[in-house]
Amino acid sequence: MARIRVGLLPTASFMVGNLPVPKYADAEKTQFATDRETGAKLFTITLFFMEEDRAEALKITVPETGLPNGLKPGLPVMPVELFATPWARIFNGSLSDGIAYRADRLDLATPAPAADAA
Repeated sequence: MARIRVGLLPTASFMVGNLPVPKYADAEKTQFATDRETGAKLFTITLFFMEEDRAEALKITVPETGLPNGLKPGLPVMPVELFATPWARIFNGSLSDGIAYRADRLDLATPAPAADAA
């Protein structure tokens, strides 16, 4: 599968939407998904991505070692080494497809200063 590095504009910002939840390797949720290289447990977190005149929610997979302390909804963060991997599969005769996002870590970010009202 092709991994594509995500390039962000300097104006891009991210905000935590929900707390990280464990990612599982099986449907029964008995086995944690782990990073192939480090063995770290993987978590999924929803981030709100804002850039120029648009915003969208992205689910991003991050290893446990890349999650800073004190994460909470509304906190500004910045994903480091963000990659997108397109995927597709046929399940029960129907095509499903999407993009899986993965970051090495999340850094806490300082909020952008509010624009002065004129």
